Amino acid sequence: MWISETVVAWLFLWVSLVGAVFTLNAFMPVRRIPALFVPSFFGSWLTAELALHHIVWQSVATVLFVYFGALSAWPGLVGLGITCISWLGLLSLFHSGHQTRGIFDEVLSDLKELDDTERIPLGRLLMPFRFHRQGVRVIRNITFREVAGKTLRLDVAMPEEPGRNRPAIMQIHGGAWIIGDKREQGWPLIGHLAANGWVCFNVNYRLSPAATWPEHLIDLKYALKWIREHADEYGIDPSFVAVTGGSAGGHLTAMMGLTANDPEYQPGFEDADTSLQAAVPVYGVYDFTNRLETMQKRFVTRVLEPMVMKAFLNKEPEKFHRASPMDRIHPDAPPFLIVHGDRDTLAPVEDAQVFAEDLRRTSRSPVMYTELRGAQHAFDIFASPRTARMLDGTLRFLTAMHERAKNAVTSRAPEHIAPSDYPERAAAENL
Repeated sequence: MWISETVVAWLFLWVSLVGAVFTLNAFMPVRRIPALFVPSFFGSWLTAELALHHIVWQSVATVLFVYFGALSAWPGLVGLGITCISWLGLLSLFHSGHQTRGIFDEVLSDLKELDDTERIPLGRLLMPFRFHRQGVRVIRNITFREVAGKTLRLDVAMPEEPGRNRPAIMQIHGGAWIIGDKREQGWPLIGHLAANGWVCFNVNYRLSPAATWPEHLIDLKYALKWIREHADEYGIDPSFVAVTGGSAGGHLTAMMGLTANDPEYQPGFEDADTSLQAAVPVYGVYDFTNRLETMQKRFVTRVLEPMVMKAFLNKEPEKFHRASPMDRIHPDAPPFLIVHGDRDTLAPVEDAQVFAEDLRRTSRSPVMYTELRGAQHAFDIFASPRTARMLDGTLRFLTAMHERAKNAVTSRAPEHIAPSDYPERAAAENL
């Protein structure tokens, strides 16, 4: 043999330690050490959502090392023990993803509209990741606004079968307000919703540093105006439009829901209806002031202040407060489903907990908070059991909110007027 079995044993020990570090980091990602913050995020993110993949590659490596004599020396035996412990941790991470169904069941248990909602098997839930166009028509790169030398576009995903008065949802991509695109994010959820009768709009907006807050929000409100103006063209019910997004898109989702019809964010289209009937922010950012000191200070000084806000927090704090969903809570907020991972290092869960608690205490609409055990930031990029259950739970929540809206319309209609003579009621009953 060209390499000694002792060397193979030491190599196996080293590889086993690397795998164990990835597993340990998934359970305890680093938040407070700047030099380790980014690599720790990527490591925990990739490990937690791809736990079975890690088991596969570690199994293949173990078989090869054993074949070449790694167990002939004590380092190899130690490495085997470490690998087995790592596998137990990976299986625990995988199991936590399966528990997501129970978390959503508990959170959504008070919604009586869910009683007849179909529970979709895991295999079918995973299909949108590979076949989100099956039964779904996708129209790309529709221009909805030209502003400041920028052409803003959106994509539409809708059922292939013609229809009308369908519920609509707007998807907002993340990327720290400076990167990202509609092509890259939201498609698993969009595919799942469109396959179940929703019309989905995946929207771009101006990005910093070219854009300065609140231009991002203004563009999205303009997109909402455009969607309602084209309701007949895409067969949607303009009286029910929801919004969702992750990370910076989660922040913008919350702001969209909390600033409906605010003329400050609708220059030139102040009279447009920018109300929303449901909001689903996912691992969102809810505070620009860093009051809980959960945000990396370097992010504030290198991204938020110079690129997004173009202002200093200590000199113009009111600007940062007005951009913070925590400070925009009010009783008339639409129904919210807030989704966050308890191991999120980019948008720490503590802010989401405070936002959900304050919103639930103030809002007259349903507020549901779903904290996913073991989930990192951007967990839904991968076709994992956790993501599949999140798709199911989000559909169930949105379906329930849509049913409530239809029932409210029906209950307001005088009983002696036939549906054909009452367009609003007829539209609801034809859904």
